[in-house]
Amino acid sequence: MLGAARSSGILRGMSGLADIPRRALERARELLREEPVLVLAGPRTVGKSYVLQRLARGSGTQILDLDDVVTLQAVSADPGFYAGGPAPVCIDEWQHCEAIVQAIKAELNRDLRPGRFVLTGSTRSRARPILDRELAGRYHEIAVLPFSQGELAGVTERFAELLVENPESLLTSAPFSESRAGYAGRVTTGGMPLAVARSSSAGRNRWFDDYVPQVIERDARALRRLTQLSQRDALPRVLARLASQTAQILDVRAVAERERVSEETAGAYVRLLADVHLVQLLPAWGTTLGARIQKKPKVHLVDTGLAARLLHVSAEKLAGRDPSAQTEFGHLLETFVVGEVMKQLSWTDSASLVGHWNHYDAGEVDLVVERDDGRIVGIEVKAASSVSRADTRGLRALANAVGDRFAGAVLLNLGQRCYRDADGTLVMPVERLWSAGI
Repeated sequence: MLGAARSSGILRGMSGLADIPRRALERARELLREEPVLVLAGPRTVGKSYVLQRLARGSGTQILDLDDVVTLQAVSADPGFYAGGPAPVCIDEWQHCEAIVQAIKAELNRDLRPGRFVLTGSTRSRARPILDRELAGRYHEIAVLPFSQGELAGVTERFAELLVENPESLLTSAPFSESRAGYAGRVTTGGMPLAVARSSSAGRNRWFDDYVPQVIERDARALRRLTQLSQRDALPRVLARLASQTAQILDVRAVAERERVSEETAGAYVRLLADVHLVQLLPAWGTTLGARIQKKPKVHLVDTGLAARLLHVSAEKLAGRDPSAQTEFGHLLETFVVGEVMKQLSWTDSASLVGHWNHYDAGEVDLVVERDDGRIVGIEVKAASSVSRADTRGLRALANAVGDRFAGAVLLNLGQRCYRDADGTLVMPVERLWSAGI
């Protein structure tokens, strides 16, 4: 297991990062045996090109990089020729040439074998209607997300898999050693490869400061939704506002009031930031269970390193005893945990639905995972080393609400041991997320 000494940097230098196996690559290889078209989607610089390069190298094919002007011009001039290349045809940043999608459709009309095409894009497929219009039922999108803690540690995590299959199997007597300072270091570092590669927090901060404007200029503008300079200027401010809401119910009205725009415009800004993978909106789960269930999504930034930078909080501040930092640490830790679980779920077909559950009277559950058979598992996150019965109130309420469908409750905290409490909740360290493979 990783100790506090390695928690804030983990692996340094791009040469080291290039050697880290990506679980998304394993998943892509698996899916290419069944899917005609695979779309790798995720934030810019997260590692989509790395996965694409390994897939192309393994099959002896070349990559068409549409970020390259010469390549883009050639593909735009004759998309049918390039779409007809040896499989898998690998296209990086496909959104720069939508004509290639129509050429892919024509190819699939002739030959629908699995493994024909692999595309990467820095915007969500739902933001590109041409994919659904031309390739409906013939493509599958997988998420390429920031490094997981297990990837950085060289551990094959099985937390999400075991959570869905048999939560009780997560209990262990193995020792855990991560400290509060260690968790704070992990949270503020995040998992964006080029940020993790920096050797200092100052270097990471500079990278994050440069990253947001680049994404907005390249990816948000590519969606053709930003027609005025004022709109581009507003997006970084909206993102910072959402960072202050991370792990909380989305409050579009607060964004609108801050930017002095309509709620409709503020909502469009939020959706745009989600479409370029800077923000994740975790939907409300179980809205049919009663009238007192919250129906709005929760906001989570896709990377806690970015969120921490936008909030201007350091690992030292989060690890200290300043009461003003405790709430921020709690929210960032919840986003960190949700992000780690979502990464692990993206590598499997284990779950059918994920969301948060919030009953106005009975409490809340930070993350709800629904299995294919309809059974439910709840996860709660607490930024404390001890647990009281009040901390499991929402989990107990969820169990009562779903009855026999409830498969287990897990509370992740900053303690150092696993146990089952008197109500049956499985209490364990956050570190269990990336130790479940060993």
